[in-house]
Amino acid sequence: MRRNKPQPPIEKLTIDGIAQKGKGVGRTPDGQVVFVKGAIPGDIVSVTVQKKRRRHLEGKVSNIIKASPDRIEAVCDHFGVCGGCSWQHMSYEAQLRHKQTEVNEALARIGGLENVNYAPIIGCEETFGYRNKMEFSFSARRWLSFEEINGDNKIEDRTALGFHIPGMWDKIVDIEHCHIQPDLPNKIRNEIKNYAREHKLSFYDAREQEGFLRSLMLRTTLSGELMVVIQFFHEDKAAQTGLLTYLKETFSEITSLQYIINEKGNDTIYDQEIHCFSGTAYITEKMGDLSFRITPKAFYQTNPAQAEVLYAKALEMAELKPTDVVYDLYTGLGTIAQYVAHACKKVVGVESVPDAIVAAKENAKRNKIDNATFKVGDMRKVFTDSFVKRYNTPDIVITDPPRDGMHKDVVEQLLKVNPSKILYISCNPSTQARDLAMLKDVYKVELSQAVDMFPHTQHVENIVLLSKVS
Repeated sequence: MRRNKPQPPIEKLTIDGIAQKGKGVGRTPDGQVVFVKGAIPGDIVSVTVQKKRRRHLEGKVSNIIKASPDRIEAVCDHFGVCGGCSWQHMSYEAQLRHKQTEVNEALARIGGLENVNYAPIIGCEETFGYRNKMEFSFSARRWLSFEEINGDNKIEDRTALGFHIPGMWDKIVDIEHCHIQPDLPNKIRNEIKNYAREHKLSFYDAREQEGFLRSLMLRTTLSGELMVVIQFFHEDKAAQTGLLTYLKETFSEITSLQYIINEKGNDTIYDQEIHCFSGTAYITEKMGDLSFRITPKAFYQTNPAQAEVLYAKALEMAELKPTDVVYDLYTGLGTIAQYVAHACKKVVGVESVPDAIVAAKENAKRNKIDNATFKVGDMRKVFTDSFVKRYNTPDIVITDPPRDGMHKDVVEQLLKVNPSKILYISCNPSTQARDLAMLKDVYKVELSQAVDMFPHTQHVENIVLLSKVS
């Protein structure tokens, strides 16, 4: 079997940029690009090379020779292992600066856009405890550190409840405290883990596809409502009732306690029946005067406080008039559509997930919104000439697609429909810039507004306002 030749370490590499997935970027004296896990701009580091690609090298920091002025101590014990919060060792001011740069460079380099008006990025007031949804996996094969593997102590317990190690589908790092979720969900997760170990409940083994406890979802709202959803691999009424009853009696704060029996090869829940053990089958989040019921399968912005900041800024940029017809493409639960409904004549939301549209209609009814219409279907097939004829030509289109951006057919239809303005909200500046490049002959960028939704990660949201070229 042919093995790759080990690469010599790189000494005194200056990190001068950030790449995708938050890795630092530097260049060797001969011009070789190196992506370095654990490095940030301004660092001078020694690097252990792990992979050699045709056009670059990949490695990790083995020694920090000179620390960047932006480097700080990460607060999390799991930093660098669990795969999340990859920028926790960077000051928040520097995080915002690099996210702003990412947006600016994407629009210029990929979108080919010049002379764009970039508003300063909007940061979060709370940079920890902001996330309202976390999903954890049970595992019978806990990830072991290098020290544990090479130590003298015998490892008696390999169970874990936590996150997948990046690139290791069957290895879970056991989480004691996750700093980006509130304290109570952390306490509940650890109590579930302790109960399971004390009562000898088996943790799922992904390799062998056996075990009882499979996954845990924890969702919260700003008003303090809390949802717990436990996924079991098989039915065991006595065991599952025992655990669920214990949680109900121990944590009066739980608003919704639900469970799933999932015997599939994967743990996705969207095709599974969900059983409500106690409380309601949903929790309710408020945004201004609006309220939204959130079920286990429903999508809702995972940083709810900053989501309201995002939507308020989008509404401000749109400058809607009472006579405007608005389309909200990729509407999800209809949160944006309902948020702007009061400012326009009519809003039409389109989404491919049927459950989301059902929820959007129910939420609109509860919010007493009578000028919002929601339709389900593949955007490419729904957003047609006949659709526009039926619901009237929009004055403004709001589009908030998934990370892959809009399909080119949707972009072409946007150009055909020719609204006065387009408000493009994106969680991926690269695909947003790609789509903007297809629109730039007809539309000009009036304003680009970045909003940080996820502190300590490389992710950034961006709003772009487009108007027709005169």
